Amino acid sequence: MLTLSAGAWTVLAVGALLVGLAKTAVPGAGTISVALFAAVLPAKASTGALLVLLMVGDLFALYAYRAHADLAALRRLVPTVLLGVVAGTAFLHLAGDGVVRRVIGVILLLLLAVTLWRRAREGRPGRTARTDGEAPAGTDGEAPAGTDGEPRAADVTGPAPRAGRAGRGLRSGVYGVLAGFTTMVANAGGPVMSMYFLASRFPMRTFLGTAAWFFFAVNLAKTPFSVSLGLITGESLVLDALLAPAVVVGALLGRRLVRHMNQTLFDRLVIVLTAGSAMYLLL
Repeated sequence: MLTLSAGAWTVLAVGALLVGLAKTAVPGAGTISVALFAAVLPAKASTGALLVLLMVGDLFALYAYRAHADLAALRRLVPTVLLGVVAGTAFLHLAGDGVVRRVIGVILLLLLAVTLWRRAREGRPGRTARTDGEAPAGTDGEAPAGTDGEPRAADVTGPAPRAGRAGRGLRSGVYGVLAGFTTMVANAGGPVMSMYFLASRFPMRTFLGTAAWFFFAVNLAKTPFSVSLGLITGESLVLDALLAPAVVVGALLGRRLVRHMNQTLFDRLVIVLTAGSAMYLLL
């Protein structure tokens, strides 16, 4: 794995840099890293090598956005994500790379369609409250603020009714299983959770902070499974040590970039990169 050409090392370095950028500024860019690593390394080897680099990026994101996570959303997701990881481990034993890629691509396109439909419905005149009764994102019960400090119109609502809470639980359960599954089989849980956070109307920093805690915990939980499957080896750890500085550079660039990004641009980047990720997996 370490006897690579200069061009291959360049591709891996760019992929590692994008890992850091995805963790601190542009969710979805990490899928480009998946593609770059898979283009240079064998499929399973690329998954194991990338997992460790993702955790390095997670640590920087945790430090940068540690005060912005929605802990209630994380608690709802944990059990179902673990179920998805177990299902993904079993699936890896049964399915080939081509099947895995296409299944995840279809899942992403369906989630993207649902998210866009929900946002269009909530944006219609006269629809200023959430139709599913979901409480707004945030850890203190306040409506999350947009880039101008004001609550978003779609988030101005009263206490969630019982039916709304049930709907929220069902949705987080579905997204949790899918995220655990896709992150285990192809390190592709990022776009799935991006759709969940986007559908929940998380403000930019709440999005990044919640994602940081979520993926650090999930990636840590995946590690024993990855070792047992032979995805993480001594050789892959040496490769990770050589590429880790590029992750650090990307994470620091992301910190600077996010200071100049508004909520609308952030949401659009998430949507475009998720769509691109899905199309890449389907091709």
